[in-house]
Amino acid sequence: MGILSSFQNIFKIPELKSRVLFTLALLVVYRIGAHIPTPGINGEELSRFLLERGGALMGFFDMFSGGALSRVTIFALGIMPYISASIIFQLLTVVIPAIGKLAKEGEAGRKKIVKYTRYGTVVISAIQSFGIAAGLEGMAGGAFVQNPGWSFRLMTMLTLTSGTAFIMWLGEQITERGIGNGISLIIFAGIVARFPQAIISTVRLVQAGELSIFFVIFLVVMMVAVVGAIVLIERGQRKLPVQYAKRVVGRKIYGGQSTHLPLKINTSGVIPPIFASSIIMFPATVAGFIAIPWVQALARQLSPGTVLYTMLYVGMIFFFAYFYTAIIFNPVDIADNLKKYGGYIPGIRPGQKTSEYIYRVLSRLTFVGAVYLAVVCIIPEILISRFNVPFYFGGTSLLIAVGVSLDTVSQIESHLLTRSYEGFLKKGRIKGRK
Repeated sequence: MGILSSFQNIFKIPELKSRVLFTLALLVVYRIGAHIPTPGINGEELSRFLLERGGALMGFFDMFSGGALSRVTIFALGIMPYISASIIFQLLTVVIPAIGKLAKEGEAGRKKIVKYTRYGTVVISAIQSFGIAAGLEGMAGGAFVQNPGWSFRLMTMLTLTSGTAFIMWLGEQITERGIGNGISLIIFAGIVARFPQAIISTVRLVQAGELSIFFVIFLVVMMVAVVGAIVLIERGQRKLPVQYAKRVVGRKIYGGQSTHLPLKINTSGVIPPIFASSIIMFPATVAGFIAIPWVQALARQLSPGTVLYTMLYVGMIFFFAYFYTAIIFNPVDIADNLKKYGGYIPGIRPGQKTSEYIYRVLSRLTFVGAVYLAVVCIIPEILISRFNVPFYFGGTSLLIAVGVSLDTVSQIESHLLTRSYEGFLKKGRIKGRK
């Protein structure tokens, strides 16, 4: 009853009510667009062909587009070009000093980077959409394209690029005028949209006797346990104590208070499994379209569930966990800022010793976070490959869904508490990943 009354309180606050309804309306618009076909394509036959021949990578990217990619709708590219552009500019802040300086200029610098990210999104979308158009003309002798040629290629480029730009605009509108992070919620909507179909497929297999009801119950229990573990780890932090020295300025004494420096267990978020999956699955997907025996054998070895795939997947998750953490968290800058404002970690000398200590603690936390990501992502792959489980809702998709849910509910609860309403929990608060 407590949680139900908290949800009812959402509609008692006019501003929060309008934000929630605005967010839901734009997500409905996104889902409608995910079913509008791209002109000049035989959608149903192409979807069947891609899901049969596209393999693991097609299923992976189709998850982020909510099924729009396999149907080649106007939202086929989804939000992935925007994510790719964002990651590229995050990497460039480390490689190119000018962009790194821009990132440190506060709100004005952030707006410029966002503007460049939008331009990058359009460029990436145009390149990818041209590749899709050219690929469709070459598939099965062009059987899926009604009128091949440059007119079809330009129309496909314009349609898919415009679709991605519109999704990007929807995400920004949700972030500014709705509730939660718009881009994350769009990905979340695409993942959850396939949830009912997964349940229906599981029920049909149980009715046909291909799956045991006890095994399905075991899957549900395990899924609940994995969700609990994700919530625990995503909220987990190592709090380093920080003490500020007292300073006398005129007749006033500043500082002297104690605080802490929070270090997340999983600093890199869901980036490592996304990058690792993309890199490993790309060769397997390309090989699936090449009718050469040894290439087909290599494709089978790189498919989910095999020993080679699992080893490469885990290794790349660890690599990208450390790599991405090193990009977004700089212990030297943290140590310098603490020293500048008179802060220090008890028992650790300010400056280089502090940065070395933070780096050592962060490395251990990143190892734990990488192990957690590897376990959560590998378990569903094993179940799907070994036991033919049709339940796709695991691994990367589950990480994204739970993380976005935590962030969104945390924002809603902040609005409730600000206006003297109870949150979703009687004791404590629901915290997001930030």
